[in-house]
Amino acid sequence: MKKRKITIFDTTLRDGEQSPGASLTPLEKLEIARQLARMNVDVIEAGFPAASPGEVEAIQQISRKVRKPVICALARTVKRDIDAAREALKYAKKKRIHVFLATSQIHREHKLKKSKEEIYDIAVEHIRYAKKFCQDIEFSPEDASRTEREFLAEVVRRAIRAGATTVNIPDTVGYAIPEEFGELIRFLIRKNPELGKKVTLSVHCHNDLGLAVANSLAAICAGANQVECTINGIGERAGNASMEELVMAIDTRADLMDSTTAIRTEEIIKSSRLVSYLTGMVVQPNKAIVGRNAFSHESGIHQDGVLKMRQTYEIIDPKKVGLSGSEIILGKHSGRHAFKERLKKLGHDVSAKELDRAFEKFKILADKKKYVFDQDIARLVEDEVTDVPPVWELAFLDIRSTTGEVPSARIRLKHKNRTAEASSEGDGPVDACFRAIEKITGVKARLMDYAIKSVTSGEDAQGEVNVKIEVGTKQVKGRGSSTDIIEASVKAFLHAINKVAAHLDKPIAETPNV
Repeated sequence: MKKRKITIFDTTLRDGEQSPGASLTPLEKLEIARQLARMNVDVIEAGFPAASPGEVEAIQQISRKVRKPVICALARTVKRDIDAAREALKYAKKKRIHVFLATSQIHREHKLKKSKEEIYDIAVEHIRYAKKFCQDIEFSPEDASRTEREFLAEVVRRAIRAGATTVNIPDTVGYAIPEEFGELIRFLIRKNPELGKKVTLSVHCHNDLGLAVANSLAAICAGANQVECTINGIGERAGNASMEELVMAIDTRADLMDSTTAIRTEEIIKSSRLVSYLTGMVVQPNKAIVGRNAFSHESGIHQDGVLKMRQTYEIIDPKKVGLSGSEIILGKHSGRHAFKERLKKLGHDVSAKELDRAFEKFKILADKKKYVFDQDIARLVEDEVTDVPPVWELAFLDIRSTTGEVPSARIRLKHKNRTAEASSEGDGPVDACFRAIEKITGVKARLMDYAIKSVTSGEDAQGEVNVKIEVGTKQVKGRGSSTDIIEASVKAFLHAINKVAAHLDKPIAETPNV
């Protein structure tokens, strides 16, 4: 059995642009419209021409350059609005005028101050007027979900008789819940059987209660065959139904929805990023489909499952929406399996013992950082596979550095199964640390070079310190890294000291100096 085709009516450039602060220039609107065309959107609501001359210009530019989708313009039931829409659409290959009129009691009494009979007359008059200039007419009874049902059904019936080719049922303030909204759609079809057949039945849902997508899907299941939506779900107040969520829900749950769209889903991520960039509206990290975390896994249990079989924790193939793949985020919740796989990906072949030590250090680092990057991991492994034995290991570090006072350091080092501690002052906290280390190890070193660089980006980035020291006639280099630059300096100095200790002709003293 052939699946129903659901028309995707995108209103990013009209309702989406009405988001506070999201205004677009005509060229920006054109760029988004071109991307929507690449996605294979059926209808682009390009704007509200009566708003400004710039809006008319933008719609005209889009009409000239974007030829495949239907280009739609919104108008109130006011003749000058319809005239503005006609002017804006004069270059469109395929055009639609979208006329709306509020029908709910609260709007009739407080905004329009009109009776039900007057609403009937106004709707019919302006649909017929728009029909003189355009055969494709969409009519929306604004705030339909809060309109008395019998009255709404009669408004819809008269709109169809007046020439509306699409009837759109808006949940203007996001008031409905899915069961209720689905039943409303079924009721309207019972009263007007041509809906969803000869006349397109559309829905336009807002997200004030976070139910815009759920209500739209309920409407599709009830018989609607067009959904109005925006990229990233932008729009007035809490926004509109999110196109990417609707499209991927229909695609992923084809078994239940028995519907399909013509959208090229591989263009979703690109479209999302373009709209976010041009409107300045940042996509929340946990946003479905297009959020930064939508295909990212940090939990060790989830990572293990995804690495064994992607579908264990991913119901959508990330490549289907335009990503190269899912992302394993290494952090404190990550497990050994994910860490080992990342090492393989980075080209590190380590022994089981080296893996154990590196993983232990990874967990310590992950407690300090939100994200552990590949550079961090590479540094951990490099530290583990070095041929320098850890004669001295840092066990404790305490720095005292206050303006106007001489900096001091207290350090505890581990040597075999024993520990030794020393304190020292210095010209700065790093100098104080180095002097304390010299007291413990008995190795007198002259610092020849000291350099700091960032291993990764971000405020919690690891810093890498490289030192060159001279002990007697021998010069050696040391390297250390940590999110704490003083600790990285101590590790670098110890790395160099350990090189010296490992190559001494006589064994190091069994009793550390204090």
